[in-house]
Amino acid sequence: MERQIFSKFIRFIEARLSPGGEFGLHLTAGLVLLLVSVAIFGELAEDVMGKEAITVLDAQVAHWFHARAFEPLTSFMLGVSLVHTGVGMVVLVAALGWYFWRVRARYWLLALLVAVPTGAILNVALKYHFQRVRPVFDEPLVSLATYSFPSGHASVATLFYGLLASYVMIARPHWHVRLGAAAACAMMILLVAFSRVYLGAHYLSDVLAAMAESVAWLAVCITAISTLRRRREAKTL
Repeated sequence: MERQIFSKFIRFIEARLSPGGEFGLHLTAGLVLLLVSVAIFGELAEDVMGKEAITVLDAQVAHWFHARAFEPLTSFMLGVSLVHTGVGMVVLVAALGWYFWRVRARYWLLALLVAVPTGAILNVALKYHFQRVRPVFDEPLVSLATYSFPSGHASVATLFYGLLASYVMIARPHWHVRLGAAAACAMMILLVAFSRVYLGAHYLSDVLAAMAESVAWLAVCITAISTLRRRREAKTL
């Protein structure tokens, strides 16, 4: 009896770590990434709402950057933020969507069209749930009336570039291409996040929480659509 239970357990573990199958390694990796990201977001949210030590660090970082803002860096950061706002994100998503359509990566196109818009909606819902006031300065670089936590710009940047990096890591065979794309996408996410802190639009914890939130949502979307693809492919065999 014990040997049978142990054998079933081993088969279960092997199935979860198998690169193939509907519920294999992709599902395990997605679940782990989801749990870790949710835990990080939850810890940040709890600390921010409880006014823990991170809020002191937030204020120190915000005022440090504001006191040292200078041209042309300020204009550059405004440009980075502008590209990842509204129309700019629509153009980026449309361009990547067109590419996915051209190369017939229909499941990735579906992931893009699901993850980014719904992730943006989730971000707005979280803002209204937490209702954190943005940083306040006597002479602000930007003035915004919406809530601060978590950052919308950092969120959509993580969704977009995170999905792009995931596609390249999976679809491209050469490791130098994979690593180069992953590094470039990570740098873009960090650049957008930095621009929001530099401009005084967000606290440090706002952008960190936004990245954790979006990684969690990407894990859900990509894992679900990957499972759907594998299931349909299995039925055609």
